[in-house]
Formats: sequence, C-alpha cells, structure tokens
Amino acid sequence: MVDIGEKPFHAIQLMRWVHHHDVLDPDAMTNLSKRLREHLKAYASFKLPEVVRYQTSVDGTIKWSLRVDEANRIEMVFIPENDRGTLCISSQAGCALRCSFCATGAQGFSRHLTADEIIGQVWLARKLLKRNGRSVTNVVFMGMGEPLLNFDNVVSAIRLLLDDNGFGLSRRRVTLSTAGVVPRIDELGQACPVSLAISLHAPDDALRSTLVPLNHKYPIAHLLDACRRYARVNPKGQITFEYVMLEGVNDQPTHAHQLARLLGDLPAKVNLIPFNPFPEGSYQRSKPEVIDRFRNILLAKGLMTITRKTRGEDITAACGQLAGQIQGRGWRRRQVEQHSDIDLRRTSSAQAAKPRTTTTFMTGMTG
Repeated sequence: MVDIGEKPFHAIQLMRWVHHHDVLDPDAMTNLSKRLREHLKAYASFKLPEVVRYQTSVDGTIKWSLRVDEANRIEMVFIPENDRGTLCISSQAGCALRCSFCATGAQGFSRHLTADEIIGQVWLARKLLKRNGRSVTNVVFMGMGEPLLNFDNVVSAIRLLLDDNGFGLSRRRVTLSTAGVVPRIDELGQACPVSLAISLHAPDDALRSTLVPLNHKYPIAHLLDACRRYARVNPKGQITFEYVMLEGVNDQPTHAHQLARLLGDLPAKVNLIPFNPFPEGSYQRSKPEVIDRFRNILLAKGLMTITRKTRGEDITAACGQLAGQIQGRGWRRRQVEQHSDIDLRRTSSAQAAKPRTTTTFMTGMTG
C-alpha cells in the first residue's frame, strides 16, 4: 500500500474483502476510496488457477486439476470427514526429488509455484466448497512438490493462512510435509512453525536412500537432529513420521523394531500409508495383516501409530498418486538433472515464473 501511495491500514481492509468476503473485484470493495480502487485495478492482478477437471471419488474425496500456466497443471485434493475438511495443496509443478514410490517424482520438475498460486488453491477450493455447505478446516502441504525447496513462497502462503485477516487457521491445522530438507526445517522453525510431517519411509540410511534419494544429502541422523530442534521451538506439537508400506521392502518386523528405536526420544506420531499404485510404479502394497503387525509392534513400543485410510484411489487422488501435467519430458529430464544435487538457494517469485507486469494480489498481501 505504501508503495502505491496509500496508507498501510488499507491492507487490512483489502485482505478482509478478499479472504473474508471472497471479493476480487475492486469496484465492489465499497469502503475503499475510488482512488484506491483505481490503483488496485492498475497495479494488482486478481488471478486464480483455472479449473480444467473436477473429479469426485466414491468415498466423497474431490480432486481438481488446475492450470497455472500454458504448460503446467497441478492437482489439489479435498478430503471430507465428519469433524473436518482437509485440503491437500501443491507447492511445485512436478518435483525434483524422485522418490521411487511417488507419481509426482516420476514426472520430474517444471517450476516452483508462486505464493499467489499456492494461496489461490485454498481460496478457490473454499469458494467452490461453500456451494455444497462444506468448509476447509485443515490445509496440508502434501500435494505435488517439496514445499521446503520453495521456501519463501510457501512461508508467505502459510503466513496468510494463519493471519486473522486472512484465513485465520491455527498452526496445528496447517501441516507441511517434507522429505527432509534439513536447513529449511530449521528455518521454518524460526520463521513460522506449523505442524510438521516427515516423509521417512525407512528406518536406516541404506534403504531410505533407495526410496528417497534426498537421504544421500541429508541422512537420517541429521534429519532427526533437525526434528529435535524443531520440537524445541514448537513444543506443543507432535511430529508426524509418514511411512509408506511397500510389500517385502520396508514392512517386516525388523523394520518396525528399528523404527521404534529410531523415534523413541521424539514427540512422534507414525502414520502408516498403504502404498497407492501408479503407472510407473514398481512396488506392491503391503497386505493388511502385515500393516497391522507393523502397527502393533510400534504401539507396543509406546509410539502413537495409525494406519492412514486410503481415500480417493479410484480417481488417483490418494497419497503418492498426484501427477498433474507439466512441460514436455525432454525439458523435464534436463530440469531433473539440473536439480539432482538439490539446489537449496531460495527462489524468488520472479525466478519461479515469468516476470509479470503487475503485482499479483495474493503475493502482495503478505508483504
């Protein structure tokens, strides 16, 4: 507001119009001066992702395919439950981490999403769900991409989710899932601690490195040290450790005992995830009795453990199945090679997308 010659308090008015009243037309913002409304039309862009496909699962899960630019589509998922409505959003178009059990990783990486493209998913889903009397109570960064490799844009979006003049969510209702970008876990704890989920999937480095190649750069010991530091700055929150159950790979009793020893001194909750197949995948889902045996071992060791109920599998909306559509395979392959060592330098909105001639409103909101 100051940059366009206006008073700072107008930012609160603007945020409330957009995020409390769902108004994107400056002319309808009646408590703003005509001069300010003209400034907004000249300097700001109120652009949302475009819905190109809408699917509903037999279990009520909803998946949207969203076009964010001419070459890239992303996916977001809404999971309705009796006491909550969880929205799973994406932070990147594709992903460079190449986890072997994940459809997004098999696609490769195209680009980071800007802060407005991230928060625009939440705004859009909330607006669409209101028509059916549904609401978004929880937001999870568990869609396409590694959130901590798009740190600045993700943190800007999180701050707007938490802001009382924005979406007003509590920190425990916003969850960020990461494969273990250790330096950024520390920075998140300092900048904006929210609920943290770690995509672990193995109890030792040799196995985890085959499943999650990022482990070569940040092995388990370093990752768990970062989790302990995070727990100190966010003492009221448990850290969720996600563990996909792969038949004959990581689902044996020895793995369960190793995992219990590994997490014994952490405020940990373990989320066992039955593997969800996708075309390029080579794994099989562990049998229900094997998953139950694994869970019971962890429970006996005093670890809170639940088995995630598979939702939206019939519309490929389950964990690990999101794919979207990103730039051509040759271009993706070069991007994956470029990111194979994981460039952790922060990427600004200007680097993440083509330069814009106007300030995009959803980004500008967070300053």
